Amino acid sequence: MQLRQTALLYSFLLPFISYTAPTALAKSSGTPTVFADDNEGPVTTGGLQGQIRDQNGEPAAGLTIQLKGTVRALSTDANGNFDFRSLPTGTYTLVASGVGIQPLEQKVEVRRSETTTLTLTVQESILQLAEVRIRAAKGLRERETLPEISTTAIYAGKKSEVINLAALDANLVTNNSRQVFSKTPGVMVWESDGSGMQVGVSVRGLSPNRSWEFNVRQNGVDISSDPFGYPEAYYNPPMEAVERIELVRGGASLQYGPQFGGLLNYVLKPAAQDKPFSFETQQSVGSYGMFSTYNRVSGTSGRLQYNAYVHYRRADGWRQNSRYGIFNGFASISYAVTNKLRLGFEVSQLYNESQQPGGLTDAQFAQDARQSSRARNWFSTPWTVPTLKAEYAFSDNTRLTATLHGLIGERNSIGFTSAITTTDAPDATGQQANRQIDRDLYKNWGGEVRLVSRYNWLGQQHALATGVKYFNGHTHRTQQGRGDRGSDFNLDLQTELFPRDLSLRVTNVAAFAESMFRLNKRWTVTPGLRLESLQNDISGRLSFAANGSENRVAQQSSRQFLLAGIGTEFKLAQDISLYANASQAYRPVLFSDLTPAAVTDFVVDPNLRDARGYSVDAGVRGKFRNYLNFDVSYYFVNYNDRIGTLSLVNEAGRTYQYRTNIGRSVSRGVEAYLEFDPIVALAGRSAVGYLSLFTSLGFTDARYRNLRTTSVTNGQVNETNLRDRFVENAPEFIGRFGVNYSYRGFTLTALMNRVGKAYSDANNTEKASANAQTGLIPAYRVFDLSASLNLKKRYIIRAGVNNLTDERYFTRRAGGYPGPGLLPADGRTGYLSVGLKL
Repeated sequence: MQLRQTALLYSFLLPFISYTAPTALAKSSGTPTVFADDNEGPVTTGGLQGQIRDQNGEPAAGLTIQLKGTVRALSTDANGNFDFRSLPTGTYTLVASGVGIQPLEQKVEVRRSETTTLTLTVQESILQLAEVRIRAAKGLRERETLPEISTTAIYAGKKSEVINLAALDANLVTNNSRQVFSKTPGVMVWESDGSGMQVGVSVRGLSPNRSWEFNVRQNGVDISSDPFGYPEAYYNPPMEAVERIELVRGGASLQYGPQFGGLLNYVLKPAAQDKPFSFETQQSVGSYGMFSTYNRVSGTSGRLQYNAYVHYRRADGWRQNSRYGIFNGFASISYAVTNKLRLGFEVSQLYNESQQPGGLTDAQFAQDARQSSRARNWFSTPWTVPTLKAEYAFSDNTRLTATLHGLIGERNSIGFTSAITTTDAPDATGQQANRQIDRDLYKNWGGEVRLVSRYNWLGQQHALATGVKYFNGHTHRTQQGRGDRGSDFNLDLQTELFPRDLSLRVTNVAAFAESMFRLNKRWTVTPGLRLESLQNDISGRLSFAANGSENRVAQQSSRQFLLAGIGTEFKLAQDISLYANASQAYRPVLFSDLTPAAVTDFVVDPNLRDARGYSVDAGVRGKFRNYLNFDVSYYFVNYNDRIGTLSLVNEAGRTYQYRTNIGRSVSRGVEAYLEFDPIVALAGRSAVGYLSLFTSLGFTDARYRNLRTTSVTNGQVNETNLRDRFVENAPEFIGRFGVNYSYRGFTLTALMNRVGKAYSDANNTEKASANAQTGLIPAYRVFDLSASLNLKKRYIIRAGVNNLTDERYFTRRAGGYPGPGLLPADGRTGYLSVGLKL
């Protein structure tokens, strides 16, 4: 199978233009910086260039050089050089920062039509030895936390994690989530899609279904189909293009979106800031015909920065009937209009086609997990996300960011969707059944403005983060269409109309404010509020009646509410902190909740409420010297007003289905991450390499405290309550244990995943049903081995074996597409990747 020719042609014509990730706000020196008028002509500008060396006189490469109070920032090149051009005349404060050095500030005067030259020397951090610095950069920097304050948000007191992919030994080629999140405790991964196109992760007993309990973003912009009406993330960037992943648990609900899971933000690699042209390529091959090519160009020329990549991957897949092809493209450009204002544009595009092998029964899985009885099922999700960005620095301490973004996407499937116990085989005439076509078309747009300001009061520096957001989404949903009898991917409808044709609209307006108050040098308190206004509207045809008339549907829901939260952080030592946070959250009523099922007697509660609740975190995190990193915390999540369906009897004695709020669940547990380097701890240095041992553990007790269920027998409603049953898809234990060895440019990582059993339904059914849609999901254990070799900082070779022992396991039972039935995870696969950076 090949991607459509138009998509491939577009991939090579994609313009090479760029995005620049915002730089962090520098701490105020207390002395104002004076700038000339940014709007004056070129005769009032000059230049600033220089070289940064370490205390041994060697060039200091890769340091961040920023001009305080502006949007101008660069990185030193391999020779420690930097070069700012077209600077308005005036006095600047230059800040040099980087891993393992003490931040350096230097005032400098830029004169008209002159280039000022500097030579500066930086000192190593007093907390790091030179011999350890390389080890820390390669090993213990794979997982970090977000700063107290960034250019767009306040993170003080929140449980946050940053996964640095460049320092991680993992299979980035196929977006292997269990490896990517190996040092992020408690992350549940659905491993039902070997292509890696759709990442399904969750935390704290929530659903991993396409990560829909998270506010999923790329470079700070929403990328899910509809965060409030249908929040499934059908698009995820290729991990080879990602610099880091930012994950903030429930405490993100006030500043980013009120989802219970928190924030999941993919930050793409920024433009090269040390040269006008940079090229990166990664070519990979692997098991079952896997081939991947990733190519990126970027650079900085004066005030202009550009960045673009194209990515293509295909494979036959581990299971039968699991071929796929993926194209990803990204392009953006940014320009510092003045020293204080930067404007940018970026666009991401995805085109993919994947064959869906469908589910299996438990007996089929035991016989041969690679088999498939669905050869005619296909899935495609074209996706385009354009974004306009602006960043304005009012001063050293106050910065405004604004985005205007859109989304044009589709969710297309065609296939034979009957229960897995029904064979997709030719009938007596040799004809196979017509396939079913389901299509969603998404057209969304929105904007967000954020302001972060630091201010001094009573001898301490505090911070305020405020913002407003607008979102307008439209989903055109057509389902149950009659497709052809063929086996290839197409969307050729065999009738004039789809039986189900719905227009789904959502409008959201939100405003938030969080303020970090510094009570003293060690202690901060951060209260916050978020005001939400949300409206859902559904109209259209639900189905055709037997006489050909249309079964119309119209549902509206409008509400406004206030969410509150508070966090605190106390530094026990320079690198060790206690933190705690409590924040309200909600899960809005989804389109699927407002849409009646395709049966005659179905009623939606007109007073259907959003699921609401709160989450609490409390923990300790930090590092001890250079050989121990840790983050251990307790959490509690209260999830009220869960939505479900009850069987009831009306006044005429007829049974009908009633969708309403039926229950409450509570999740509580411990999340722990520990990483230890015994060689550094015992010897401080080594001539034969360094070793780190790490573990991330998640202990979860997720149970229903109230969950009403009903059945009707002889006209009588029988109600029961599933209180104390375990929440589905919520294993009690998720443990990842690993060892990392590094020597100069070589690293080797061995990883074991151990996940406890889970249930696929709220009844906690132990014995699998005949159609395999309900039943136990057994515990499993998987081993992975990954290695990389970096030569002269230019060439990189990566290789690995996933599921080293060829374990047979599954993480999901599906009731519909891409099943139905049990969905096996991939067995043993391998990959080899060769890369070059220029």
